[in-house]
Amino acid sequence: MKYIYNEKKKGAPVFVLLHGTGGTETDLVSLAELLNPEYNVLGIRGNVQENGMNRFFKRHGEGQYDWEDLEFRGNELYEFIEEKAKEYDFKMEDIVLVGFSNGSNIAIQMMLKQPESFKKAALFAPLYPADIEKKQDFSDVKIFLSLGEGDPIVPESESKRVISLFKERGADVTTAWVHGHSLTQEVAQKAKNWLK
Repeated sequence: MKYIYNEKKKGAPVFVLLHGTGGTETDLVSLAELLNPEYNVLGIRGNVQENGMNRFFKRHGEGQYDWEDLEFRGNELYEFIEEKAKEYDFKMEDIVLVGFSNGSNIAIQMMLKQPESFKKAALFAPLYPADIEKKQDFSDVKIFLSLGEGDPIVPESESKRVISLFKERGADVTTAWVHGHSLTQEVAQKAKNWLK
């Protein structure tokens, strides 16, 4: 997997940056700078190609996930992050997942599969179109969700499903709404205030 690692301060929390469809490992670096310039940064590039665009997992169409591939890629990404944690000497619980769109979706996958590993996430334009039987314990998880009104990719009912997914499992959820499928300066500022 292609990635970048910027260490600002030994022992500081680490942003794990997960881009949207067509993005790269550096896409969310300026967002990370805004959220907290002192945090270390691990930016990862999705290694699935869709019409020449980088993604974190396959799909059969808009909002139609290849669940088998998502399961496989989620595990692969998790193991990759674990490897980097050893290599660069940081703890999994010091990670703040930061995702946009496709990156948010694989972040949710990892959080559901490894509920004890991730304690904080800022997810922009997430979509996770499935009912999950298992009730993971997210009581020590803090999450910021940025959701879109009139989002052409994520219907509002699906945004609400993501909110419920975290709330039903006891997470401390902060939500913000933007217009469409976007990551605005304004919502980035709200995420920054949330992180403080």
